[in-house]
Amino acid sequence: MLKIGVHPLFNKIMKNFVVLLLVVSIVWAVGLNLANYFVPTALIYFIAVYSVFCFSVYAYKTGSLFYCFKRLIEAVFTIFIIATMTFLLLRLMPGGPFDEEKALPPEIKANIEKKYGLDKPLAVQYFDYLKSTATLDFGESYKYIGRSVGDIISQNFSASFVLGFYAFILSFLIGIPLGLFAASKHNSYWDNAAMIFSISGVALPNFLIGSVLIVVFSYQLEWFPPAMWDSSLHFVLPVVTLGIRPAAFIARLTRSSVLDVIQSDYIRTAKAKGVSHFMLMYKHVLKNSLIPVLTYSGPLLAGILSGSFVIEILFAVPGIGKDLVQSVTNRDYPLIIGLTLLYSVMLVVCNLIVDLLYSFFDPRIRLS
Repeated sequence: MLKIGVHPLFNKIMKNFVVLLLVVSIVWAVGLNLANYFVPTALIYFIAVYSVFCFSVYAYKTGSLFYCFKRLIEAVFTIFIIATMTFLLLRLMPGGPFDEEKALPPEIKANIEKKYGLDKPLAVQYFDYLKSTATLDFGESYKYIGRSVGDIISQNFSASFVLGFYAFILSFLIGIPLGLFAASKHNSYWDNAAMIFSISGVALPNFLIGSVLIVVFSYQLEWFPPAMWDSSLHFVLPVVTLGIRPAAFIARLTRSSVLDVIQSDYIRTAKAKGVSHFMLMYKHVLKNSLIPVLTYSGPLLAGILSGSFVIEILFAVPGIGKDLVQSVTNRDYPLIIGLTLLYSVMLVVCNLIVDLLYSFFDPRIRLS
């Protein structure tokens, strides 16, 4: 009897401890960042490795290991196709990375192309490119002389990641409660007000929202600095600007999904049993209403973590969005390829995480 009673309790304690350790590690890193302290690299690696461990355990518990393995194989093939298409499109585009308004002397241009291997046959360039990509060595940038693509990404990606991470969290903290509140007040004044906010958030461009926030909170109220990325106060305006649009979209998705779920038979049964409105909405309705939001969150997370070129320019954030745009303008082949593959990997990983979480929010879903 003791053995039967101890094991479930022990498993529950260990499960809660595993999740709690991950949450505490993330909160610790966020707290250090917001307090303007350096986040140790070891802590970042620990969060990354431990997150992979937690999802691996969860996949094993839910019987999804084969599904994850299959998705990883598909991901490798997808990234291979993206890498190949990127290489071919760059080579087929008219012009080259060293074509300037003032043409270079032929011998100088030939020496430059020889240095970067552009004088080789296309097939040889392609196989060299695949070999370097497999080792994550994208070479030296054509325009940032003396700087490798890896150095550029590692230096500038952190600002885009922090901006996107906080904006992603903010969008959920605003969007889900707002959508749930609007659905609970269906066809009321509050519902209409929430939907006006959602429509406005989706319709208004980010540069307009950011400009208004700068005028009001920087120049009139003088609460927050208008630009740069030096402290947690500098995070507020760009994070809010980047997070408003997804928050508005999440609010609309949540409201629509809640209105569908709230008409289900089990919700009517819970009402008949006298379940309180608060428990009904937040325990029974909300969890079953998050599948559409979860589906949207995968591409959203990948896109928002990569930063926004407009937001980074408007608030002078030293992120990676401007590097992508400038690399395309400069025909900087190695930087274009490195950033394209980075975004592709992020999108694949985020979609895989979302697929694994489906069964958590709806146990009826089985991944196979």
